[in-house]
Amino acid sequence: MKRKIMEFLKFWKDNPHRKPLILQGARQVGKTYSLLEFGRTCYENVAYFNFESNPKLSSVFDGDISPDYLIPILSHISGQTIIKEKTLVIFDEVQRCERALTSLKYFCEEAPEYHIAVAGSLLGVAVNRAEFSFPVGKVDIKTMYPMDMEEFMLALDKEDLVLRIKECFASNTPMPEILHEEAMNLYRQYLVVGGMPECVMKYAQTKDYILIRHTQNMILEGYLDDMSKYNNKNEIKKTRLTYDNITVQLSKKNTRFQYKLIKKGARAAEFENAVEWLSLSGIVSQIYKVEQIKKPLENYRDIDSFKIYVSDVGLLCAKKDLLAQDVLYMSDELDDFKGGMAENYVNSQLTFNGHKTYYWMTERGAEIDFIIQLDGDIIPVEVKSADNTKAKSLNLYMQTNEPKYAIKLSAKNFGFETGKKTVPLYAAFCI
Repeated sequence: MKRKIMEFLKFWKDNPHRKPLILQGARQVGKTYSLLEFGRTCYENVAYFNFESNPKLSSVFDGDISPDYLIPILSHISGQTIIKEKTLVIFDEVQRCERALTSLKYFCEEAPEYHIAVAGSLLGVAVNRAEFSFPVGKVDIKTMYPMDMEEFMLALDKEDLVLRIKECFASNTPMPEILHEEAMNLYRQYLVVGGMPECVMKYAQTKDYILIRHTQNMILEGYLDDMSKYNNKNEIKKTRLTYDNITVQLSKKNTRFQYKLIKKGARAAEFENAVEWLSLSGIVSQIYKVEQIKKPLENYRDIDSFKIYVSDVGLLCAKKDLLAQDVLYMSDELDDFKGGMAENYVNSQLTFNGHKTYYWMTERGAEIDFIIQLDGDIIPVEVKSADNTKAKSLNLYMQTNEPKYAIKLSAKNFGFETGKKTVPLYAAFCI
């Protein structure tokens, strides 16, 4: 399956200022597969080390962690001759060995000619809570996410459709109706399947939604295990409660996260560590309200007002135990959840494209789902789950802030009118 991360990895390999690479992200998003495939296609050989499946590996890093000491030992353990510039060295599940992370500093300073890439599922958590010296400024860091809508369509051999979508997005011209309907159907399939590579691969092979749901449930079980393994004992129950409650809050008309909805009388002080753990693990993303539409947006965020979205919309549907048919046919029974589900999907696509997302709200409740910076301009993004595109809040925002243009995502075809760029939901990956 084609992954966009490969282009970044090739750029990293050829960069004369390359540093050891940290590839971080939630479990099961394809970090290990991508690095191994990258090594197989772009290097003469690969030396692979997994600190989770081989715990004894950590003892190699107990003493001297200079490259001169480590390289001969690692060559022996892997059965691969590690050659400068020609071998990709991979440390997997590196959060299990703090000293291996520290060693990256010395590879950067003393032996930059070795190509070192490390992957970790809970690196954000490990680094935030560790007692060791993180190699700040001595590593390149890249976050990997689940497959986006474009990668999903490519996995289903829809390359021609992807090209047509990109053309229509660029020119604001409508897709032929038959292709628009096909793409909308694929969007609804993506809502059910999501972007976890194993789920996408199985779907491409079988189209069996029951099998996909089983796979998703196994991934969710893995997340729960991580909450127990890699969390403070006092925080485990709070983290699980918070995670379970996110899907409930996305069903509310106002999707702003409220601690009091986790349990009666809940306060921020009690649950903010749980929210932080989930964000650092990559399982969820937290987006803040901006109080003023000014650059840089980060300076104007309200730290007490935020929303939380799940990293993968397929896992969101699995966690809600939604029937595939209800999502595929947008059953009326899902009316309370359609808006939150579409928002979650759009936030994922924007995040996968490298956007830092915010939202905007007035004291009277007018709201814009997402505020992003695009080509130097601050652009509002409004999301509708169907083709009803009445947008009082967007009109108010445009009158107040006079953006260069606005983006409306919905089930409607491409177009541009009165400063609003209409984009079908399936084309969110183009933004």
